[in-house]
Formats: sequence, structure tokens, C-alpha cells
Amino acid sequence: MFPLTAENKRVAQLLLSTGTCPRCIFRFCGVDFHAPYKLPYKELLSELQKFLEAEEDELVSEVPNPPPKKIRLQEPEDRIDGMDSLSQNGGRKLSVTEDGSSSSKNLNLNVCNVCLGILQDFCEKEFIKKVCQKVEASGFEFTNLVLSVSFPPQLSVREHAAWLLVKQEMGKQSLSLGRNDIVQLKEAYKWITHPLFSEELGVPIDGKSLFEVSVVFAHPETVEDCHFLRAICPDCFKPAKNKQSVFTRMAVMKALNKIKEEDFRKQFPCPPDSPKAVCTVLEIECAHGAVFVAGRYNKYSRNLPQTPWIIDGERKLESSVEELISDHLLKVFKAESFNFSSSGREDVDVRTLGNGRPFAIELVNPHRVHFTSQEIKELQQKINNSSNKIQVRDLQLVTREAIGHMKEGEEEKTKTYSALIWTNKAIQRKDIEFLDDIKDLKIDQKTPLRVLHRRPLAVRTRIIHSMETRYVDEHHFHLSLKTQAGTYIKEFVHGDFGRTKPNIGSLMDVTADILELDVESVDVDWPPALDD
Repeated sequence: MFPLTAENKRVAQLLLSTGTCPRCIFRFCGVDFHAPYKLPYKELLSELQKFLEAEEDELVSEVPNPPPKKIRLQEPEDRIDGMDSLSQNGGRKLSVTEDGSSSSKNLNLNVCNVCLGILQDFCEKEFIKKVCQKVEASGFEFTNLVLSVSFPPQLSVREHAAWLLVKQEMGKQSLSLGRNDIVQLKEAYKWITHPLFSEELGVPIDGKSLFEVSVVFAHPETVEDCHFLRAICPDCFKPAKNKQSVFTRMAVMKALNKIKEEDFRKQFPCPPDSPKAVCTVLEIECAHGAVFVAGRYNKYSRNLPQTPWIIDGERKLESSVEELISDHLLKVFKAESFNFSSSGREDVDVRTLGNGRPFAIELVNPHRVHFTSQEIKELQQKINNSSNKIQVRDLQLVTREAIGHMKEGEEEKTKTYSALIWTNKAIQRKDIEFLDDIKDLKIDQKTPLRVLHRRPLAVRTRIIHSMETRYVDEHHFHLSLKTQAGTYIKEFVHGDFGRTKPNIGSLMDVTADILELDVESVDVDWPPALDD
């Protein structure tokens, strides 16, 4: 059933006569159900012609530049064979021709003066197929997708001009048309193309999908359509570092909301002029949202930093915990890059033992995302077999939200350490036994000198929950500590020139230093432990 009614005829005739395509005519007539938009373009033209012919003779005398009566779609001789040529010339073009008949004229609708061809050439199956071919060739793994389209900002200006024209015409009939009564171009485009994309790719369109296909359109011929707005509403167009042009869609819409109708009419034609060519496709891009892998790592080397150790552009050590793990993940997930984070960090000369330290890796734009639990186990084993300096456990895929659990309670969680201590004075067992009785000792730590270049100067209060000693000889003993997270253990031992008070040296009235340090446990119950 044709969606337009008798009261739409004047508007439909007016828009058609000024160069507007049938689907845009539907939009301005408030057709808000999907089926009519999905009809093939030839069929739409034919149906629109039949609809208007009934009273065309009556209307034509009231419409400027009366339209020819006969509608025919012209097919070009040179068909599009690839996406590159499609991007360059936009595919088919619609043009006006005459056959010289005395009884009637043939009308081939020009490129739409409102949508610039978006609802003409770029809703057809031929274009959809070209996009899908590029998606399938991209190498991404996906079970659904979200489609995003970016239209030239001048479309908003042209739609505003057409709205003022239609509003004026409807006013003659004592009818009104608000801007919100017009079906949005993106909505109409979505109604038509989503089913076609879904059918061609065999997966559903899902607004929450992490896989995004974006199509960016441009129309160089009309790029200056927006420029007059800047002179009238300069406050709407402010340069931004991440924007190539000040004429963004949001800026244009903001200006259109501010400009008076009479000022707009003076600056821009209503109806808008018909362009010579349809839009071009600037780019078709595929991207997958980040996926996250978490686990725990043990570090067995005292010559391995957590992250790459680079000073003044020079690498100090050949590898790091981060790289030993992430290099494998990057390759398997076919990701572009990664971001590594962990629950705290250890110094290059500190081992991490016990159940290990929780870590998470964000894999950016991965091409492969679906793995079985067995495949993840095999990946973990591959990492572990590649180096004797680290081991990974509980490797698993997690959500972005779950990463927050690793960072929750940074100040509240506890860590357990074991250290080998040296003293300048000779000691006996009785000289260290009193440390075992100290519970919940509060210490004040000024930012250590060794990290002052990357941490702000501050005094932080930390708690040493408990200590346990084991005598070695006159100048050495083992110290096990359970502390609040964020405690600088080395500085608690040697005092950092009095910047940590109290410290082991001041408590024992000796000069003390730490020879070896191990992290025995990081008490964070995340990620969930997995069965081996």
C-alpha cells in the first residue's frame, strides 16, 4: 500500500519538482514505518508517479518549474565493478533527459537535493554487497555487528532548507510541520540497509556489538554549504585539536537551532539546489572493541622489570614481564596493540612468588576474539614454555567491568613479603625477637628518592600489620612482613635517609639494608582461580 495520502500530494509534488528523491519525500511527509523505504528505487519512482498523476494537472499550475510527467530511471553504460570506482564516482547517477515526445516529457530524477544520493544509490543491494565484501576481507571474527554511518554536515543545512520550504507550503493549507516530524535520514537509512547487511553477512545487527563497520560519506561539491553559518553564529564553530574541520554535524545543528528563519532564507536557497553528483565514500572501516585477558604472573628473575625499562630512548634490559606475556597474546588475538596493568608492581630485582600478582591486558582492535577454555589453557602453556623467568596462571577472558575488581581497595588490601636483611652491627637472636611482637605499626613514608622523578612528593601513612624474624648470622636475618598495599618495603628497612619513620634501622638502632626481597602474596581475590 502506497504510504502517502491526499493531504501529502502538494508537498510531494513540490519536493519532487525541486529535485527531492522519493525516500526523502516520504521523510518530509512523516512516513515513519519501514516497508515503503525498502522498496526498490525503480518501483518507488513508478509508484510515486502513479500517485501524483491523479491530480497532477490540477497541481502543476501552482508549482514553480512544473515537472515533466513521465518518470524513468536511467542506467549508465559503465557499471561499477569495485569499491574503488564506487568511492570515486558514487555509483549510478540519475540525470534528466528528454525524448522529444510532444505529448509528454521523460523525467529521470536528478541527484537528490536533500540527501545528496544517500537514499538513492547507497541503499541499493549493489552498494551493500561491496561493503560486505570489504568486511569479509578484513579478517575480523564476529557474530554480530553494529553499523555506523557518517554523513556530510551540509546534509543538515539542506534538510533545514527543505523543511522551511515544506513548512511554508503546509502553512498555506493551515497545516504545521515541526522539525521533529521529519524522519531522520539515519533512521531511514538504517531501516533500509540493516536487513540487507544482516542478510548478506549472515549475522544480526546489534547496537551493543563490539564489532563496528563504519561508512563515511563526503560530498566535496557542496562542502561550502555550511560556511555562511560561521559568519552568523561564530560561537558555534570553535576549533578543536581532534577535529579536522570546525564544521562538525553537532556544530552545524547548534547553529541551525540558533539562526532565525528569515536570516537562513537570505543566505541559503529554499529549496536547495540540485547537485551534479552523488556523495562519495571516503572510507569503509572495520574495528573491534577491545577484549581483556587477565591472570596472575610469577616472576623468578632478579633482572627483569615489570614493564620495558627504557631511559632516554635507550633500552636497559632486553625484555620485561609485560612483553613476555603480551607478545604471545598480540599474535594469537591478532590485535593492533595492548595496554598492560597489574595490582601493584615489583622492582626489577624483586621476585614475585606464591600465587603471583594479578594482571590484566587490554587487547586493542583484535581480529580474533573467540577462544575455547582449552585454547586459552594452551596459550597459557605456550607463554610458560617460552621463558623460565616468568609463569602465568589462571589465564582467562574477562570483561572491561571486571578489571575494576583488580583496582578496588588498592589501599586496603595486604601483601606479604620476605626479605634478607643486613645490619652493620653484630646481632644476636634476642636483638630481633622483639620485632615479632609488633602489630599494626604505623609508619610515615615520604615519597622515596628513587621514585621521586615519577611520583609526587607526599607523606603517606602505611601499616605494617605483622613481622616475623629468622636469625641467620651476626649480620643477617630473614624478615617476613605483612603490610598494607603501597608500602615501600626497601625504605622501611633502610629508612631512606630518614624519609621513612620509624624503620627497621631506627627500631633496632643499627644501620640496616635489604639484600633480597620477594613478594610472597598479593591478597586480591581476582581473577577467579581456575582448575588446572
